[in-house]
Amino acid sequence: MFNACTTEQINEFIPEKRSLRIHGQSTTVRLERAFWNVLEEIASDHDLTVAGVIQEVADHCLVANDKNLASCLRVICLKYLNIYAPPEPLLKENKNARNA
Repeated sequence: MFNACTTEQINEFIPEKRSLRIHGQSTTVRLERAFWNVLEEIASDHDLTVAGVIQEVADHCLVANDKNLASCLRVICLKYLNIYAPPEPLLKENKNARNA
C-alpha cells in the first residue's frame, strides 16, 4: 500500500487550485492532483467537463456539508473509486498474495 507514497508519485500529493464557474459564480477549488485525476476520469465516463462534474456535485451533494465543496469532491472521488471504477488487476493480485 505504501508503494503509492514514493518520490516518483509526489505530484499526486501536491494541491492544485482550479478556478471555475458554478451557475455563473466564480469559485476556486483546491484539491490534490490525485483527486483531479479521478474527477477527470468521472468527467470522461459521463461525457462532461470537470467543471460540469463539479457543478453536479455542488447541485446534489452539498446537503451534508454545505460549506465545503472540496470535501464533497474528495468523498465523491473515493465513492467513485470504490463503487464504480473497474477494479485494478494489480491491486487484486497484491491482496491475494497477502491473504495467501
